[in-house]
Amino acid sequence: MDGTLLDTLADIGNSVNRVLSASGFPIHPIESYRYFVGDGSAVLIEKALPPNNRNPETIAQCLKAYQNDYGQFWHTDTRVYDGIPELLDGLVESGLRMAILSNKYHEFTIQCAEAFLNRWPFDVVFGIRNQVPKKPDPTAAIEIATILNIPPTDFLYVGDTGVDMQTAVSAGMFPIGVLWGFRLKEELVSNGAKGIISHPEELLSWVDRK
Repeated sequence: MDGTLLDTLADIGNSVNRVLSASGFPIHPIESYRYFVGDGSAVLIEKALPPNNRNPETIAQCLKAYQNDYGQFWHTDTRVYDGIPELLDGLVESGLRMAILSNKYHEFTIQCAEAFLNRWPFDVVFGIRNQVPKKPDPTAAIEIATILNIPPTDFLYVGDTGVDMQTAVSAGMFPIGVLWGFRLKEELVSNGAKGIISHPEELLSWVDRK
């Protein structure tokens, strides 16, 4: 969802920066958060902290503060990427079923989907849940395939990070990397992307191929 359907970078970065500033740590340019996100909130906080402050206690304290802050300001600057509404309309018209799998906490994933993507019928929306490994572990992706009763090989797995491409490969799905998100083409290709698209509606041509 983040970096693929929704541009959430400013809200995430601003929230972490407020936490860092309140704790006396240096903050980062928002663009730096492109390389901090993608592996879950705990890793986000760890990467944002100064190297000599990345101990479990500080990470836990800042993570809790981030959850509280982001819980208030998660929708301030977040927006749907240009072209995504047209893409989702096209996918619905094609009769495809859709799901979201995020390394954002499940509660926040649901909130974002309900606030920004409620026009479209997503059959499953999963964030990080207790007892379920986060991406790139394929467990949740395979769970989605089971729920939808669709073989993993029939899925187009679309994402903007190497973690997404690794997840798709491990789950036996077809990995497509997007270039409007948080990472570069080289990372996507090196982690297994079989298709690269630079605008959302380009995905519709891959639907026809599959």
